[in-house]
This record gives sequence, structure tokens and C-alpha cells, in this order.
Amino acid sequence: MSAAAPLLTLRRVRKEFPGVVALDDVDFEVRAGEVHALLGENGAGKSTLIKVLTGVYQRDGGEMALSGETLSPQSVGEAQSAGISTVYQEVNLLPNLSVAQNLMLGREPRRFGLTDWKRMNAEARDTLKRFRLDIDVTRPLEQFSVAIQQLVAIARGVEQRAKILVLDEPTASLDAGEVEVLFDILRGLRDDGLGIIFVTHFLDQVYALSDRITVLRNGEKIGTFETAVLPRPKLVEHMLGYELQGTTAGHASRRAVDGAKDAALDVQGACVEGSVQEISLTALAGEAIGLAGLLGSGRTEVCRALFGLDTLSDGKIRCNGEIVQINSPRTAIAKGIALCPEDRKANGIVGELSVRENIALALQARRGWWRPIPAGEQRAMAAKAIADFKIATPDADKPVRLLSGGNQQKVILARWLAIEPDVLLLDEPTRGIDVGAHAEILRLIQQLCDRGMALVVTSSELEELVAFSHRVIVLRDFRQIAVIEGEDITEDAVLQAIAS
Repeated sequence: MSAAAPLLTLRRVRKEFPGVVALDDVDFEVRAGEVHALLGENGAGKSTLIKVLTGVYQRDGGEMALSGETLSPQSVGEAQSAGISTVYQEVNLLPNLSVAQNLMLGREPRRFGLTDWKRMNAEARDTLKRFRLDIDVTRPLEQFSVAIQQLVAIARGVEQRAKILVLDEPTASLDAGEVEVLFDILRGLRDDGLGIIFVTHFLDQVYALSDRITVLRNGEKIGTFETAVLPRPKLVEHMLGYELQGTTAGHASRRAVDGAKDAALDVQGACVEGSVQEISLTALAGEAIGLAGLLGSGRTEVCRALFGLDTLSDGKIRCNGEIVQINSPRTAIAKGIALCPEDRKANGIVGELSVRENIALALQARRGWWRPIPAGEQRAMAAKAIADFKIATPDADKPVRLLSGGNQQKVILARWLAIEPDVLLLDEPTRGIDVGAHAEILRLIQQLCDRGMALVVTSSELEELVAFSHRVIVLRDFRQIAVIEGEDITEDAVLQAIAS
């Protein structure tokens, strides 16, 4: 790795959105001939930094330079012209065009004013030899695997005379063999002097490929570290903001749960093709099961599988002792399972509908649309929920999109509790809400356990996860790596398991 002057330099870069400082005077640099990992949990600022760098957003402060020259791209095209190419997890090429057309798009060789197809195909084949690809470049890109499409996207970026290659979760859809091929190619590009920014949530891959690591948290730079001398536990501490020493002990008075009766939810060896593998958990009535792990560990994917959004390829699910086939949310609801999703705006609320209509949605779906809930019953449901959950709204007919994030979360919880589920899946229930709403939702989790409901809760906040969980299942790379129970549940124990 080169120790020369940085190829790319960002100094005190700032980006603000209404009410949010997404990047708070961040410094970042990439050397020629290095792979630099950019890490952080959700909301850390990684995506915003990449978008500022690539011209999607314009910075509100600070300076950027590439090869010693000021860099201020006003668009993705300007960033590419300057020498910055980006390859995303979802390949951003044109699948209906041929491999050659995708490689040469915008710079096709010409002959007498027309595209020289023979030359274009020959140049495409020569380009792909560097990437160990011997494929028919005249075939549509969509006919090839995701791994090949990723390599074609990287080849296109490099051939655009890139100085900096940004890889945003490039391995998320690849198997182990495909990842190793990609890494061999990236090492070759690094040795040729390219600067590579590697955004990923797979820590094993960070240590296998990167030379340096920069960690962001809450829009701030925590530090830049040499990968070879940074222990994994210390990296996890930097990402999560928790120190391994002196962490809080678990909740001192976990209520014992009667284990003699059938579990409300029992999952054994659950697998989803291309996603979670060999997940097993048991939740008795009155228990809260916590799902812990870094971003991308599989927490959300487990919830999706249990709610029927993703179909199991193997394993069994029992609800109250009965083996069930959950292949859709409708089936999950019928079996007494409800889900409050992580992204409440995209997958939870229906923004244009009123608070009252949002609260009634799940009960209406279970009854069937041919049996509409009378307006009077809807109003009574909404009034009770507003009072019980302390939803801050002037009336039940206000559009739910106008409520704060915490109040929107309460509306979603009220919706699902209206159908009285046996099992409630809560995916990051306190993310992005104010302190008051946060505390109320944590109290509600305890109350639901006291009422005999079984909960499965994912959270990035270790302190809250430790406070209410009867068991914590730790995930990494979509697999279950540890189960921590009872009084053994401490922040330190969970963090050690994540970092192991």
C-alpha cells in the first residue's frame, strides 16, 4: 500500500438536511493503491458521504480534492468525468443491452458515423480478460449471474479511467466463491494504483481485503485505523459506541416464564435461500427474545421470514404447538403473528390515510374487505389507542404522515395490537424517535410481556435490548452464532459475542 500523499481528500465536509446534520465536519482520505473500508451502522453517514463524493448531493461545507485538484461534482456524470466510479449492490446497468453495450455505453467506437459493432465487441472482450471473464459479450447482460454483472459494472467503472472506485455493498448477493474471485480482482486493481472505497457490513471481508478502515457514527468521524493492527472487538466498539469494560448488567429481575406449556413461537433450523441460515428460537408466552448483531447480520431478514415476506427453503415453524406453513403475511396474521417493520415510512404507515384508518387497517384486513368496519367502531378504536398510547394528534382524522416519528410508531403498534396477536415482531421499534416516545415504547414492551404476549425484538441499542430480553440471539452474516440467557445477558456479553 502506498504511503504517499492522498489521492482523494475530504476536509471538514458537512451536509445538513432539515433538522438533521448528516455529516458533521468529516475528514476522509484515500491513497492510491489502497482499499479503504468505510464502516458504520444505519444512520452513521456512509451513504451521505458517498453521495456527496459522487455528486448526488452537494456539500454544505468543507473541501474535497482529487489528485490535488478541487473536487465539486454537481452530478454523477461530473464525478465520473473527474475519475470517480461507483458500483452499487443493485447493479445499475441496463440488463436488456448486451455486455459490450453496457461496457462501452456513451463511448462506443464509431465508423462512418455509425457504431462499429465488431470493434466494440472486440474491445469488450479484451477489457473483460483483465477481469478473468470469458463470456459472449453480445448476449444481454440479464442472461448472466449477479456475480458476472457485478464484475461487468466494475470493469465499466475502471475503463472510464477511474482514479477512485466506490464499491457499495458489492458482495451482498454473491456466494463465497464469487466473493473470492472479486477480491482477487480488486487486489490486482489496488496493485495497479487504483484507490478503492469499500462499503460493507461483512467484517470478515473487511479484514480480508482492506488496508485501512474509517468508522463513522451519527454523522461524525470516529477515526481511521490500519486494518492489520485494529482488533475486531475494538472495531465493533467504535461502530456501536459501547466500551467492553464497565458495560451495564442485565435487567436484575427477569420474570420467570412458565415453560411447561407450548411455545407461542418455536422456530427450528429456518433457512431462506440467499438469506438467513439455520435460525432457531423459542418464545414462550410472556417472553421477549432479542435479536442482536451488526447492520446486515440478518436481524430484519429473520423478522421477514417469520412474517411470511420471505419464504422458508428449510426448517419448521410452530405456533402454539402447531406446525404452520407461513408463506405470506396473510397466513402469519391468521396464525397470530404481527410485524412492526424497521422502515415505518416505507413499510408501516400509509401516509395519506388518517390516524384512524391506519389503526383499523390490520383488523380490517383480517376480517376481509367485504366486511368493512363501521365508522363508529373505527372511531372508538382510534380514541382508545390515542388515549392508551398517548398519541399526540389533534384528532383521529389527521393524516398520519403529519405526526412525528414516535407517534407514527405508536400508531403502527396500536394497529397490530388491535388484532390481539400471540406473537409480536418488533424490528427496531425505537429507531429515530424522541426520548419520551422511546421510553414509552420500552414500557409497552414490558407491559405486553406481562400480559402474556411473546415478542421478538431487534435493536441496535444494546442497553435497551439487555433491559427487556429473556434471551438474546446474536447473529452474524445471516447465521446464529450465540444464545445468551437470563442473568448472563449483559451488554458486555452481547458485545463480546458480536465481536467474536
